[in-house]
Amino acid sequence: MIILITGVAGSGKTTIGRLLAQELQWPYFEGDDFHPAANKEKMGRGVPLDDNDREPWLAAIRQTIDECVAQHRSAVFSCSALKEKYRRQLADGRTEVRLVFLTGSRELLRERLEGRAGHYMKPGMLDSQLTILEPPADALTVDVGPSPEMLVTGIRRQLAL
Repeated sequence: MIILITGVAGSGKTTIGRLLAQELQWPYFEGDDFHPAANKEKMGRGVPLDDNDREPWLAAIRQTIDECVAQHRSAVFSCSALKEKYRRQLADGRTEVRLVFLTGSRELLRERLEGRAGHYMKPGMLDSQLTILEPPADALTVDVGPSPEMLVTGIRRQLAL
């Protein structure tokens, strides 16, 4: 099984992904690690990425998903995957992929982003992400208000893990 944790910046993808992977003793792949330096620099200047910027990033994540499946290895990935076409690129034809969509209020997400230090994703970028967000219809949707431990327990229960 491949679990793909999705959501906008500040939703806790990294925190939840790492904790879930640790509990399951599965490898964890951080979507931000797949961004080329130019993407990080662009976002660091407060400029939203466009689909051309995202294409090689999504392709690199999909390649790693395919490698895990080919090796019969379960894994947890985090990736914003804000649009349906991005999620299709990551998961089409892969019945092994389970989507988990993290959601929260604009206020909570902004507060979390403002509390970050040294991250290239600035709080001002939240609005652009929320503008293009197409919430997935086929995902386990999780409100991020409770503690990460409670969220992971709920995800494990819902996915029978």
